[in-house]
Formats: sequence, structure tokens, C-alpha cells
Amino acid sequence: MSAREWIGKDFYRELGVSSDATADEIKKAYRKLAKENHPDANAGNAEAEKKFKAVSEAYGVLSDASKRKEYDEARRLFGSGGPGGFGFPGGGGGSGGFDVGDIFGQAGQQQGGFGGLGDILGGLFGRRGAAAGATANRPQRGADVETDVRIDFTEAVKGATLPLRLSSPATCSTCGGNGAKPGTSPRTCSTCQGSGLVSRSQGAFAFSEPCRDCRGRGTIIDDPCPECAGEGVSTRTRTLTVRIPPGVADDQRIRLAGQGEPGKGGAQPGDLYVRVHVAPHAVFGRQGLDLTISVPVSFAELALGGTITVPTLEGKVSLKVPQGTASGRVLRVRGKGIAKRDGSQGDLLVTLQAAIPSKLDDKAREALEAYAEAMSDHDPRPEITELLEGR
Repeated sequence: MSAREWIGKDFYRELGVSSDATADEIKKAYRKLAKENHPDANAGNAEAEKKFKAVSEAYGVLSDASKRKEYDEARRLFGSGGPGGFGFPGGGGGSGGFDVGDIFGQAGQQQGGFGGLGDILGGLFGRRGAAAGATANRPQRGADVETDVRIDFTEAVKGATLPLRLSSPATCSTCGGNGAKPGTSPRTCSTCQGSGLVSRSQGAFAFSEPCRDCRGRGTIIDDPCPECAGEGVSTRTRTLTVRIPPGVADDQRIRLAGQGEPGKGGAQPGDLYVRVHVAPHAVFGRQGLDLTISVPVSFAELALGGTITVPTLEGKVSLKVPQGTASGRVLRVRGKGIAKRDGSQGDLLVTLQAAIPSKLDDKAREALEAYAEAMSDHDPRPEITELLEGR
């Protein structure tokens, strides 16, 4: 998408959010709309596919902090835009329309964005002709894409390789991305001579505006591709292999370089970000690289000490409980946590919890009452007793 087309669209309206929406609000709105209009859920629905492309395009700009900043600055300078031209703030669009691609200059080549004040002045004062045409048709990096995968706890700890089925915009396989029906080719626009811009003079100033005949593209497609309708991009379902590294955390993003939307004009494609959601385990928890588990133990095991058997993700280990251990104490089993590829290794943290029986038979009750009698002179809470006696 060219710079002028950026401003000509209201990405906030596409996602149904305000211009001061937070990153989380933008993400939430995108996920909702993408799910509702996903091609897999709306087979044969051209309107839903069009909406899916629009919200993906909007999210690609607004989810990137630098792109969103450039987009907002451009909207403040030239108004909210719209088909037919751009005006200065408060100008309502203007009849002449300035060449936004020319105004924002060379800096936009990095991420499809805009340049600074120097570029604005350079565009206003006489930069036109071949240089302006080069700016209008410069390559643009493809937008980044995000998708979600869900894995179980063990896969997150040990790592996994998963197939990922993805429906997203990609270079049209029928026309190869040029937008023309196979057997035909786009022709150079005779109005702008392929520059995408037409120039006009007003006193000492020279201004450029998008060519109306080719809509700033520099070429005209007389016979559009039936698959992509001349856009050069179509929604394609593809299967990728995603390697989930050991120790991946819940809500972590994995970047697959070059697997996002295709670039334009020979530019690099965007990246694909896979957000990982980890299902909780019935027994184990996690703290960084350490695994956690709570193990019920009897009063006798805590008071007298002993050896208990504790499960791990690979098997089991024997763990010695020291005599007189308090309920809630955490024992550490070295090297039984999460191992990452860089050699770092976590531990297994075992929390001992006293198991209190809900019912006692006669024999157990008699034994417990005898124990209570034997311990009658022992105060288990001396600090509290001292505090109470002082009041």
C-alpha cells in the first residue's frame, strides 16, 4: 500500500476502535473481526473475505507502534483523508491535493512509512518528474501477520513441532502478483508515463498529486486477473511447520521471518508471529524454568520424617522429608525442571501440604487423643499466647 493510500483509509474505523485506543483494545477488536470474517468460516462469501483483508491491513499498521505513529502524524498533518485528495489540517481536503508519497520522502522506504519535516519541505518545493515517480512506485514491505496456536503443558516444557494451517493474503498464484489476467500484462499509464503522479504549477510552487487514471500505480490493467481482481494478492490457505522451542511461556510470540503478507514492488514480505497459548497441567505448575507441585503428606511423615515418591514429567523421584518438617515447606529437586536449548535448567519445587483426614475411626481417634494428652504441656503458639496474656 502506498503512503497516499494509507491516509486515504481510516484504519481505526475498520477495527471499530477510537484513535486513542490502547494496543490491547486494538488487538481484541482485530481478533474478534478476523474470527468473524475468516475465509475458513465464510466459504464463498466475498464480502467477508474483503472485510478480513481490510481488518488485517488495518491491524498490520496499528499494531506496529512506529507505523501507527507515522500514520497518526500523517492524519494530523493532512486530515483523515479519503478518496480524491488530502488537505492541510482544517483545510477539508483541498482541491489540488498534495503528493503524499512525494511529501514523505525517502524515509518511508524502511517500513512503508513516512519521513520527517525535511522530506515534507523537499516534497513541497519542486521535487517532481522522475524522482517523484520513483517515490510513488517505491517497493513496500509486506504487513506482519499474527495467528494463535494452543499446546499442552508438556509440549511447552519439552518443545514441539506443529503443522499450522493459515489463511492469509499472499501473492496471487494465478497472475504472479501483477494483477493482470494470465496471457496479458499491465500497460504503462499514458497520462503519468508510469510515474503514478501528475504535476501542476501554482506560482513559484510545484505540486504533485496521484494520477486519477491509474490511481497512482503507474500502470493500468485492462483485463484483471479473475482470482485477485487486479490486486495481485489473494487469500491463500497454506500449511507451515512451526517449531515450538522448549520452555516457551504462555502468551509468548514466535517470529517466523518472511511468512507474513507479500511485499509490493519486489519488497520483502512481512513476518508471521505465532502467539502460543499453553493449557494448564492437572498437577504441575510453573515458575520461570522451575516446575512446581504440591504433595499431600501425613502428620506422621512431617513429624517423624521419611521418604516419599514424587512424580516428574519424565518419571518419578524419591524425596527425603526431614524430621519435624512444617506443612508448606518447599523442597527442591535439582535438574528436574525445564531445560532450554541454551543449557539453562530449572528445578522441581515440591510443596509439602499436611493432609488432614475428614473422618477418624475409633482406633485413630484414641491414638490422636493419647498424643494430645502427651503434648498437653507443649504450647504450639507461644508468641500468640504471650500476646493474649498481656491484654
